[in-house]
Amino acid sequence: MNPKWNEDLPIYRQLRDRVVAMILEEVLVDGDALPSVRNVAAEYRLNPLTVLKGYQELVDEGLVEKKRGRGMFVTEGARLKLLKDERHRFLKQEWPVVAATIARLGLDVAELLTQANEQQPKDKGAHND
Repeated sequence: MNPKWNEDLPIYRQLRDRVVAMILEEVLVDGDALPSVRNVAAEYRLNPLTVLKGYQELVDEGLVEKKRGRGMFVTEGARLKLLKDERHRFLKQEWPVVAATIARLGLDVAELLTQANEQQPKDKGAHND
């Protein structure tokens, strides 16, 4: 995790977002343990309550589960849930802006797709999760 914090967003929220990114990027997978609250707090010089609040948001969203005495773990299907939610958010919030920009600039959709395919990393390919 990056130790730099953005002053425009509460740290607990940034911590939550970083764990989400780690799940989406498959750094953390189903069943993986999250770093302990104590370790994260010490490593990033945060109040443990701040870390706990960020982790609690993940629990509330069903992405992480608490196992008494053992810690917090990524729930089964967390990445698929996140992908579904992120795709929905993109299509509802970001895509209309992108589509309007494409139309405003008179860009050719076929040319954009060709360019996007050329820029896509070879090892990733298209995902249909």
